[in-house]
Amino acid sequence: MKLHTAAILIIFWLGIFAVHTAKGSVGSRPMRKFSCVNLSTRRLNIQNLVSYEKQQNPVDAVMFINSKGIKICVSRDQKWVQTAMNKIDQKRTTKGK
Repeated sequence: MKLHTAAILIIFWLGIFAVHTAKGSVGSRPMRKFSCVNLSTRRLNIQNLVSYEKQQNPVDAVMFINSKGIKICVSRDQKWVQTAMNKIDQKRTTKGK
């Protein structure tokens, strides 16, 4: 009787393992990309910005990433946004040299 119960438990755990392996662990799944939905209306301090990404969907925006890793979305059509993007691009080319 004990052998029968042990065999059932082993089959059960092998089934769980197989399902978990087929789905993949949480660490192996691709992360969802952060996208802008709400836009900040505040002007950001350009000195604190380290990177940016352009986005068109679901809204036309620029996502700035500051030195703390915080992502802030703003409208592209503001003059300071273009200036900030140019400054970040200049920093990138200077570091690459």
